[in-house]
Amino acid sequence: MKRNAVNLLWVVLMVLSLVMAGCNRAPDDPELILATTTSTQDSGLLDVLVPIFEEQSGYTVQMIAVGSGEAMQMGQDGNADVLLVHAPASEEQFMADGYGSDRQLVMHNDFIIVGPAADPAGIRGAPTTVEAFTMIANSASPFITRGDDSGTHKKELGLWKSTAITPAGDWYEESGQGMGATLRIASEKGAYTLTDRATYLANLDTLDLEILLEGDAALLNVYHVIVVNAELWPLVNEAGAIAFAEFMVADETQAVISEFGVEEFGQPLFIPDAGKDESELAG
Repeated sequence: MKRNAVNLLWVVLMVLSLVMAGCNRAPDDPELILATTTSTQDSGLLDVLVPIFEEQSGYTVQMIAVGSGEAMQMGQDGNADVLLVHAPASEEQFMADGYGSDRQLVMHNDFIIVGPAADPAGIRGAPTTVEAFTMIANSASPFITRGDDSGTHKKELGLWKSTAITPAGDWYEESGQGMGATLRIASEKGAYTLTDRATYLANLDTLDLEILLEGDAALLNVYHVIVVNAELWPLVNEAGAIAFAEFMVADETQAVISEFGVEEFGQPLFIPDAGKDESELAG
């Protein structure tokens, strides 16, 4: 896993400024359970942000990295206090069903299709993701799906639905694992896969995979923070969940997000979006 993608001294100064700005009184219930996606962990972003939040707030965060679907199930069952996920349609249903009390836009990046340099399906330069997926299926080229009800898996299934193809057969293999592990499997097998850009870049030096399709508006990847509804689950640490949600959308945190990855990769791995109109986000 890649760490310290932001200049260390700059992060230390940011931590100190946040500590001085925050409240120093220890919270009544300092234990906070964060259910988040594997992409925010595998990219290294939360390795930067969580220590800042803990120093500022006095909370101790137990971070559980799973797919977005499993994270929302944890919230639905009252087994998490706050969620950081990237499956907007499922999130909206989660909120409509009353399982969340607050949902805020945090950031976005994009999905990409990666695969071997030889590109057996010939998707490099395909005009759309739907056409690329169709070419992969028609050529029965190896494709690794996460198959784990994650935000990435949900996005992939939606793209397959747009092709009117039901992927099946020896060429379509399920990893059942997080994004980092799925990328490694695809690399070992010379297969295609759909990934978020941040996890791909954070693991690039261990992979034999190239970006073969990017920039399609259909590949927008949006993250929200959700406070689990304490009216349904009284043991939920509502105060801590609200504190974390507000931390994620605070100007100082958004500034850290905007710089994360720039030093190492020459580009931010996530684009901060707090306060923006989500309908205007670019793909």
